[in-house]
Amino acid sequence: MQTFRDPADIARHIIERTGSEIRLALPLGLGKANTIVNSLTDAAIADPSIKLEIFTALTLERPVPNSELERRFLTPAMDRLFGNYPALKYAELLHQGSLPDNIDVNEFFLLAGRWRGVERVQQNYISANYTHAYDYLAARKPNVVAQLLARHDGRYSLSSNTDISADLIADRAAGKMDFLLAGEVNSQLPFMEGASAEISEAEVGCLLDNAESDFELFSSVKQPVGDVEMAIGLHVSRLIEDGGTIQIGIGSIGDAIAQALLMRHSRTDVWQKCQQENPFDATDVAGLGPFDAGLYAATEMLVDGLMQLFLGGVLKREVEGATAHAGFFVESRSFYQTLREMPADQRAKIQMRPVSFTNQLYGDERAKRAARVKARFVNNAMLATLLGAVTSDGTGDGQVISGVGGQFNFVSQAFALKDARSIITVKAARQSGGKTVSNIVWNYPHTTIPRHLKDIIVTEYGIADLRGKSDADTIAALLAVTDSRFQNDLLTRAKKEGKLPSGFAISEAHRLNTPQRLREWLKQYRDGGDLPQFPFGTDFTETEQILLPALGRLKKAQVSKAQLAGLAWTGFGGGAADKERSCLERMGLDAPTGIKEHVYAALLRGALRRSATP
Repeated sequence: MQTFRDPADIARHIIERTGSEIRLALPLGLGKANTIVNSLTDAAIADPSIKLEIFTALTLERPVPNSELERRFLTPAMDRLFGNYPALKYAELLHQGSLPDNIDVNEFFLLAGRWRGVERVQQNYISANYTHAYDYLAARKPNVVAQLLARHDGRYSLSSNTDISADLIADRAAGKMDFLLAGEVNSQLPFMEGASAEISEAEVGCLLDNAESDFELFSSVKQPVGDVEMAIGLHVSRLIEDGGTIQIGIGSIGDAIAQALLMRHSRTDVWQKCQQENPFDATDVAGLGPFDAGLYAATEMLVDGLMQLFLGGVLKREVEGATAHAGFFVESRSFYQTLREMPADQRAKIQMRPVSFTNQLYGDERAKRAARVKARFVNNAMLATLLGAVTSDGTGDGQVISGVGGQFNFVSQAFALKDARSIITVKAARQSGGKTVSNIVWNYPHTTIPRHLKDIIVTEYGIADLRGKSDADTIAALLAVTDSRFQNDLLTRAKKEGKLPSGFAISEAHRLNTPQRLREWLKQYRDGGDLPQFPFGTDFTETEQILLPALGRLKKAQVSKAQLAGLAWTGFGGGAADKERSCLERMGLDAPTGIKEHVYAALLRGALRRSATP
């Protein structure tokens, strides 16, 4: 292994080894060796004879403020919230439309919503199941893999990204591939033990090892768990069986599910009372309680929700000495710190494996079937059709929002395994163009999961069990969990298309699926601290937590001059309370100067006042 301190030197070494034609494979998300990649990008920009082809997924980027108020909110807190994470130059150039022709980037999963309308990225996107991405990469014959590595006592670990890298290295050892593994040591990366995660020094061809080029890991900011997410989490928590297997995703819905499961485990009486008061579902929960046998996680992504279940004694059923097998992680700074500081014997219960292990049954299938009992694979979606199809990765006009990733893999597993279920969570409604629209639709031009793989769909208004149901029964079940503001139009359409009997009527019990009823159900548990907005902590200050819903309201109002005028009117006059003053000060609007700042201050006060009122 050759060790380098200067990023430019290791880039020159790679260029010499590859003859200026670099087919670079980069891990998904956190595992990218940013310093090496940026040095290679600089070299290719300086010398057009260098050909740099990059195959990767989930390029992480800190957000770019889209308005003056977003700039005032984000800029002072950027490093605290997202980490002092170095930008990848190829991504910056793609956004600017100035990436040179001798540099090409293909991704099979995009940072959600970040690349909509960026033509070169949309054109070069490769739609793929996560488990198929390896074959697509292998066909390109990569000659360099650049990965961030953890080091401990002279040992090296793939840490956050065994996902595809572990299989690449194994196939190279078997003589099936030939590439240079360029490693970059990062002191912040947790050292993950295990046969798949650990690699020998001899397997690393060249290494960038310099404390000056060390960088903070990207931090995925905890988002508040609102009433919609919390209701979905509570519904899902009824579907998880003790002694079973679980997979959940990142974000506020994943946090809500974990929070609800922890409540069920450690405060069973409160959880049961909350479920019994559920106005949208009359399911008996008397037999559901703590997780005595515990759960085992077979998951593509190790998320903080699963970590909290592990620390809370829910994730404790062991398979091959582990309570969790995962393919990669991208999380918050507190998550990384927890892993780094965890005793080695405890951390060994969390094992990183390639996605060829976690996402599918092939390879030692008998053992996987024995381990993944009573599996519940939970994934999020953007939309669901009344016939049971799901859209998770793109829009009807072909724009890619994120990617298929492993969602299809886990849905397939749910049908292949005995007693397993696929659970798709969908928020019943969203804001679009200043209007509230339904996420349950009659039909949609793009599908991620086809209707013949429909299983369980959960919205904030309940659980729709669709597996094996006729089209009419599928429609009826989904109408029961649809926002009531949209039920009539969807009901009419289904009857018009001959998919429901003309005499069918939605039960009166499901005719009150409203945000107001949702708030009324959860209010006492919110006020009493049983269901906090940030169940697992946050990097937002108290003042920023107050600002978040107000800024969200402002963003929604921007599509309408009338809505903005209404907020400004609400914000004029009246004495400012302490919390309001602290928010104005945080945004640099406590002493506005000029017309523009006075308008911003009024808009913010109006949004704060309306956000404080249910």
